[in-house]
Amino acid sequence: MRVANGSQRDLGVRVGFASETGKRDANEDYVAACLGRPGSRDIVAAVADGVGGHKGGREAAEVAIRSFIDAFYSLPETLGVRRRAARALEAANSWIHSQGGVDAARSGMACAFTSLILSRRQCHVIHIGDTRAYRLSEDRLERLTQDHIAGRGDLAHLLSRAIGFEEFARFDTTSVGLRQHDRLLICSDGVHGAISDQRLHDLLGERTPPDESARAIVDAALAAGSSDNTTALVLDVVDLPPADRDELTHAIATLPILDLPESGDMIDDFALGDVLSDGRYSRLFQATDKRAGREVVLKFPHPRVASEGSYRLAFVREAWVASRVRSLWIGEIIELPAERQTRLYSVMPLYQGETLEQRLSRAPRLSLSEGIAIATKLVRAVTALHRAGIIHRDIKPDNVILLTDGGLRLVDLGVARVPLLEDFPAEDIPGTASYMAPELFAGNAGNEASDLFALGVTVYRMFTASYPFGEIEPFSRPRFGKPAPLSRYRPDLPAWLDAVIGKALSVDPAQRFGDAIEFAHELENGASWAGPAATTRKSLHDRDPVTFWKVLCAILAVIIVVLLARH
Repeated sequence: MRVANGSQRDLGVRVGFASETGKRDANEDYVAACLGRPGSRDIVAAVADGVGGHKGGREAAEVAIRSFIDAFYSLPETLGVRRRAARALEAANSWIHSQGGVDAARSGMACAFTSLILSRRQCHVIHIGDTRAYRLSEDRLERLTQDHIAGRGDLAHLLSRAIGFEEFARFDTTSVGLRQHDRLLICSDGVHGAISDQRLHDLLGERTPPDESARAIVDAALAAGSSDNTTALVLDVVDLPPADRDELTHAIATLPILDLPESGDMIDDFALGDVLSDGRYSRLFQATDKRAGREVVLKFPHPRVASEGSYRLAFVREAWVASRVRSLWIGEIIELPAERQTRLYSVMPLYQGETLEQRLSRAPRLSLSEGIAIATKLVRAVTALHRAGIIHRDIKPDNVILLTDGGLRLVDLGVARVPLLEDFPAEDIPGTASYMAPELFAGNAGNEASDLFALGVTVYRMFTASYPFGEIEPFSRPRFGKPAPLSRYRPDLPAWLDAVIGKALSVDPAQRFGDAIEFAHELENGASWAGPAATTRKSLHDRDPVTFWKVLCAILAVIIVVLLARH
């Protein structure tokens, strides 16, 4: 298995196989997998089934796979996976066909052949004969190959194509996009001829380790009365490399922006439910993914932004971040196989909870301990992005989801600043004005310090439901002074909290914390060694304003009488 390593992840797989002779005299199947070689990270798995009744069937199966794998890795990667695979299989076919014609001991040697080649985020299939490949993705079993057989009935077991039958083999090639947790299966006809696709679905769906799944499939075929050799290879996709910029940009650029759908519509097997929001640029729906059987959220761009390249880039950014940052604190973007998606939209899980903005709009107000707990979780989300070189640029309560289980997700990464991706023009630097750091108004593109400022504003609002510098109108040029003290809105909060938040809100970026972790450290430490400030006795004015003014008037009246008496 190839193991993921930080943000520079490789394709990670687990593989297992099983093969039994069954009722035959000899096992003419051959199975192999190669998890990459020096200079190539492509993964090759294959099953070949020697044609029964012909001499050298077992040898044909082994030669086909061994020569195919060796030739594939020896060819330059610049040819591309499909051309390398085609040339490798053509070479194997040519040798097997020629040997069958000149060597009496190998007369008519041939085999069925299916190979899966995993390259980055794609699975390439090359196939000839009646071995089969399947993919179990999101609990849906899909057959990736078509059998090449002579006909039905008594001829159903006769192949119309195979390696070695002809001088030039006629094989099929196709490719599908990979998803994490996909299961891939290659099997001989001794398996699929004895058990149904539904049975294969159930066995693969048990999600036992690949070697156990392969063994269970072979045993099930034998128990069902298979009279042939039975071979199964199971491959689990446990990790995927991040999609690169060009792949994402091309994929999203080719998807059309169509008229907005309505509740009740079916889009790519998503049943659209209620509209969650309908804004200037997009419409969000709650939806049911009929393939995966789960609730999701779909975001569709409005047709009026079809010509705005920066809006398409928002989808690229979200997909780019999702492929590189895995965190319990960051909102997920669900990647769809390219062949499923027919128009531009993004898919997100339906998180159960409420936004931080919604929480601030209802009583009771957040206590000190509740607010600190939320703030430290939010810092973890921001830190996960910063470690990947990503600047969020729109941190605010509307983009923070408080989950019902106590978790938190920072969402809406469409305006994030990410490495190697084209940014907005200087005059269009994104963000929400009341949360933007002073330097952003001067044209700065945004960095960790500006995210920290937005984090400070968010924490300030979390406790006060107000803005430290007042609400700022878009496209204005505000003047930043000292933020209003927390005590103006919450006299129950400690002075140390005011100081910590105030540092995050410093007008000069150099005066803020070094990073978000330092901000969280101060919040957590302050909460541990200092509780709310001791409550002093309220003044008469605060306790009873009417009595205060009555007493003050009486005192003034007495003073006036005394002064008049002296004159």
